[in-house]
Amino acid sequence: MNASWLLALFGFAIAASITPGPNNIMVAASAARHGIAATFSHIIGICVGFAAMIFLVGLAMEGVAAEIATIAAAVRWVGMAWLLLLAWRIASAPPPGEGHVRPPMRFLGGAVFQWVNPKAWLLALAASAVFVQPARGPVLPQLLVIVAVFFLVSLPSTLFRAALGSNAARLLTSPGRLRAFNVVMAILLVASMVPAVIE
Repeated sequence: MNASWLLALFGFAIAASITPGPNNIMVAASAARHGIAATFSHIIGICVGFAAMIFLVGLAMEGVAAEIATIAAAVRWVGMAWLLLLAWRIASAPPPGEGHVRPPMRFLGGAVFQWVNPKAWLLALAASAVFVQPARGPVLPQLLVIVAVFFLVSLPSTLFRAALGSNAARLLTSPGRLRAFNVVMAILLVASMVPAVIE
């Protein structure tokens, strides 16, 4: 591990965390509907769940890369089906005060969701394949640094998306605007998975 390795890792983590994906879109939609405070547990769940995923995938990739790739391919399709369901729920959510309003996702939901999130699988596999270099020394310390960097980068990035969603809520004062926002968020959620599916 050296400065150029760490700089490249931070660059990768920032690009991966800022680009639209299911986590960012779900957090923005949740914050628009429930506020940042109610969405914070979901945010922490995402960060911890994804960090754990990177760690476990990195450990598993030693010697079993082919099996991990097969699992990731299967999870990609299961994840897409789950995301379609979530997109439908976001698009069809009733305006505040009407119908049953689903509570925001909490810590455990955010953490477990990473295992059916195709983008998370692709990033965890890529991070492990590119930044874990057994020739440079023991794998465990490298993985711990990768996990720490992703956690440090993903927390402010996800909070930023929540702030965008919360601020958008100020413009969503009518049921029609909220419905349009929810439909756009649902479309973006599905569109964010197109690269993962055709990869």
